[in-house]
Amino acid sequence: MTSTLTWSQLRDLKCAELEGAADGWGRASNRADAGRDGIDKQLMNGLRGTQQGEAADAAVARLRQLSRNFQYVYTECGLLRTALNSLAHEMRAQQRALQEALGDADALKFTVHADGSVTYPEAGEDLIDGKPLPGGTATGRGLPGLLPSSGLVAPNPHAAKAQEIADRVEKAVRTATEIDWRYTRILRKLKAEEGLKVPDTTWTDTATDAGAVRGAARGYLKHAIPHDASAVERKAWWAGLTQEQREEYLAVYPDQIGNLDGIPASVRDAANRDNLQLLIGKLEGRGDERAETQLAGLREIDRQLNDNRKPPMFLLGIGDEGNGRAIVSYGNPDTSRNVSAYVPGLGTSLDEEFAKNDLKRARDTAIGTQRHDSSSAAIVWLGYDAPQTPIDDPLGGFAVAGDERAEKGGAAYSSFMKGLAVTNENENPHLTAIGHSYGSRTVGAATQQGGGIPDVDDIVLVGSPGVGVDRADDLGVGAGHVFVGAADHDVVTKVPSRQQAAFGAAGLIAAGPVGSYIAGDIADPGDDDLWFGKDPASKAFGARRFHVDEGPQLVSSDGLSVDAHSQYFDPKRNAVSADSIALVAAGQSRELKMEEPR
Repeated sequence: MTSTLTWSQLRDLKCAELEGAADGWGRASNRADAGRDGIDKQLMNGLRGTQQGEAADAAVARLRQLSRNFQYVYTECGLLRTALNSLAHEMRAQQRALQEALGDADALKFTVHADGSVTYPEAGEDLIDGKPLPGGTATGRGLPGLLPSSGLVAPNPHAAKAQEIADRVEKAVRTATEIDWRYTRILRKLKAEEGLKVPDTTWTDTATDAGAVRGAARGYLKHAIPHDASAVERKAWWAGLTQEQREEYLAVYPDQIGNLDGIPASVRDAANRDNLQLLIGKLEGRGDERAETQLAGLREIDRQLNDNRKPPMFLLGIGDEGNGRAIVSYGNPDTSRNVSAYVPGLGTSLDEEFAKNDLKRARDTAIGTQRHDSSSAAIVWLGYDAPQTPIDDPLGGFAVAGDERAEKGGAAYSSFMKGLAVTNENENPHLTAIGHSYGSRTVGAATQQGGGIPDVDDIVLVGSPGVGVDRADDLGVGAGHVFVGAADHDVVTKVPSRQQAAFGAAGLIAAGPVGSYIAGDIADPGDDDLWFGKDPASKAFGARRFHVDEGPQLVSSDGLSVDAHSQYFDPKRNAVSADSIALVAAGQSRELKMEEPR
């Protein structure tokens, strides 16, 4: 890197012109966003609602491609705006450093030359003849950390100050030159490929572009994002930003804004839809099994987002960390009076099966809840690493037997629910926490965080192997607001306690099957303990057990089946259970058909 920048050029640099150019790119980005919005919400919806047939399908496909193109323009122009604003921000800092040095030189009547050297006048007295000490010229040394002159080598009292000013001038120019070259490299790469389509490979480049702008703009934007703040503080932070600042954060940090609890749902949705494309581009072409698995899930979510589903979808979280993250709401959780959030369990990860089946559970719950109260939204929350089966994950599959993932997930879920409460526009919204399988253990862990699960009114536990506490009262909402569904043929709701399993194994070794049975019965005399504590469906636990269908038997003429564990949300295969969940989520639990506890 060679520099042609001089201190006079740095002094005269018009950063306002850079910011003006940034504003122009911002306007282009906003126009593209408005174009995309018009296509998605008006043209495609209108076409789907009035036309059918191959021609209509072809038109929708073309409009979807145009929308994707607008999304690409929006993202790239937004990156250009932030890059230019960040360049101006960094250059202004060096201008200030230079101007301060020049001001000090002027005050001392020093002369700063074009090459940055500083001439100082004669001053002081020679110790031998008493004559004034001659002036001189100091040149920037370019090496940080050198000590100023001691005065023994250059006794003129101006020499040390002149050297300091020369060093400051050179440092400002050198730093500005590095900034100039850094942004030049970034801006040269921010250019669109030729053609009328934006394939996944183009989004791969865009993901790289976004990473480069983030790295460059970290001093301009990133450190202001309140990651460690409360949901209330985050909401206030977002509300206090200018519209331009919001647009820049959305363009450069969609992954962080989209996954920040306390940010409004519509904002998170917009950010995550953009981040979804960046993630697809990031994972495209990697070829490893994990990337391909997550790509399948991301593409299925993207397909559904573009499918004009009812209730409308809001993408409240998306990410590729761990086994993947995805939070999807059916209905707007900020405007709905009733909001439920379901936590899936064992074997759940960001894959095509999750995108089809777990999203359907949330959608079925939303549809069922809206039959009882139209102002309702239902969420599927994959905001943690659920344990995988040993077959799927030999190293981490046995985490299902432990509490660590539930504890970590519970903390994240508690934060998410607090964010829902903070951004909801109703005076007293009704929030329901729903846990299925190991997800019920995660919900249980969330209740044990400081203050429990914020603002949650009701808790629903289905297919639960225990929640980590032995009494419904310990979940923080009152036993009368804890509802349990346990199908008779769901083996997960009948797994033995840890003590029972250990004693039974010891009995089997010592005295065979009979000894195993006796030892296990001694370990759990009431037969109401599960792996993670008391059976939530038991009388000892004290929750309200609602009626569900018994589900398919584990062993039948059709072979082995664990479907009884997966049908709680399905209005076709277990209508009683699905409607019971919907009634609780709608705040109408008084209409539930109850069942005797075990």
